[in-house]
Amino acid sequence: MAERLVGKPAPSFTMETAEGSGQDFGKASLSDYKGKWLVLFFYPLDFTFVCPTEITALSDAANEFESLNTKVLGVSIDSQHSHRAWINAPKEAGGLGQINFPLAADLTKSVARDYGVLIEEEGIALRGLFIIDPDGIIKYQVVNHNDVGRSVEETLRVLQALQSGGLCPMNWKPGDKNLTV
Repeated sequence: MAERLVGKPAPSFTMETAEGSGQDFGKASLSDYKGKWLVLFFYPLDFTFVCPTEITALSDAANEFESLNTKVLGVSIDSQHSHRAWINAPKEAGGLGQINFPLAADLTKSVARDYGVLIEEEGIALRGLFIIDPDGIIKYQVVNHNDVGRSVEETLRVLQALQSGGLCPMNWKPGDKNLTV
């Protein structure tokens, strides 16, 4: 059974990255995001079919995330070189094109393992998404089968609900009142 991470400090990490421009490499550490919210998402592999739909949708929403003091970081077990090749490959050839956040390389699979999303027998990650608050506490986690992509709209809704600081009923949306007790 997967360990519950919600409410606990996010496991620390440092990973090599390919920047979303497709030009540069960098590094990403959990400590880089202190004082900001972080949407950390895992996907199985570069050059696949469902993954680019998620990555480009999250990239298209980058301004919305930025307006909410939130950064986005994608992670797979591929190398930063594979990430950069995927970003630079033409979309009609299965490439991503430029994106608005880095992709991190979890070559040792230790980060996927620490976040409870590694499929050990396949050596790839499930589709795990974590919202980490500015103090480094995991506030939300969702993990689903690799055949099904996640929802940017739902991620934004949950992020805004968490940032509202109150009790949010079912289907709460920004602008709705929080529950009073």
